[in-house]
Amino acid sequence: MADKKEPIPETSETWPELFDQLAENAKDSRLKAFYQAGCVAPDTLLADAPLVALDFETTGLNPDEHSIVSIGLVPFSIEGIQLGQGRHWVVRPQLPLHQTSITIHGITHTDIDKAPDLSDVLDEILGAMAGRIVVVHFRSIERPFFDVAMKWRLNEGIRFPVIDTMAIEAHLHPNRRPTRWQKLTGMKPVSIRLADSRTRYGLPHYPPHNALIDAIATAELLQAQIHHHFSSDTAVKDLWL
Repeated sequence: MADKKEPIPETSETWPELFDQLAENAKDSRLKAFYQAGCVAPDTLLADAPLVALDFETTGLNPDEHSIVSIGLVPFSIEGIQLGQGRHWVVRPQLPLHQTSITIHGITHTDIDKAPDLSDVLDEILGAMAGRIVVVHFRSIERPFFDVAMKWRLNEGIRFPVIDTMAIEAHLHPNRRPTRWQKLTGMKPVSIRLADSRTRYGLPHYPPHNALIDAIATAELLQAQIHHHFSSDTAVKDLWL
């Protein structure tokens, strides 16, 4: 087992209080119910934390210019993954599909022609997230894309804490980009992409770019990270962002 690392520096202890404020101010009943479900206390131990891994496939990387086309999520704890409760939705994007994104995730115009809009499945998505800490790999996708999607549909965004498995890998490998001299001496860069990060923990290879499979892969990665570098007694405030 690798040596234990120091937790990621604390960034926020105000999420429960913020959820209270957001619940008061939310106009949409679905968002209000999501916030009213509350947020776990910052001192909650990972052993006791209800988690949900979330992954989006999108038409591109800019939330202001691209849209969500599929959503995968699976509830879990650091001890087990509730695979039977995993969900996957293909949703109709607000903006057109591009051939580049079709090549990456395989979702075509035929797939989205009769797909629901995100607003049609929002009850189910928010219900699965409610009361749980969202776990993602690269928070610059799920959180901003969801926020923009809510603003387009509801005229109000969404805010929630995340544990980002990519941020954890970045924290564990601060010198992952070798200098020119280090490259000359044979040092290789360390990738913190999902598949490469999983390989470092001996986790199996899964086909990428299916939102549900990537959500499961992210949940397994966090379990491995906690086992190798943290502990079940780590407080969620040491990892969430």
